[in-house]
Amino acid sequence: MVRGLLLVLDTMKVFLLFTGCTLLFYFGILWVNQEYQNYHRYDEPEGKAVKVVQMESVPQQIFLERLGLFFQTGE
Repeated sequence: MVRGLLLVLDTMKVFLLFTGCTLLFYFGILWVNQEYQNYHRYDEPEGKAVKVVQMESVPQQIFLERLGLFFQTGE
């Protein structure tokens, strides 16, 4: 009987440890989600930002060059 009681106590310890870790992980994920929810990656840059990409006036030629590069590199 004592052995069975110890088994139940050990089972309860494991269950409580698992439940605690699960809750910690869940609330940690909620915290990370809340941190990055209002993070706007695509906002217009401020200050002395410079536009990096400038579109060409001949889109067909660029498309063919990029298609050729795709077939050459396999990416």
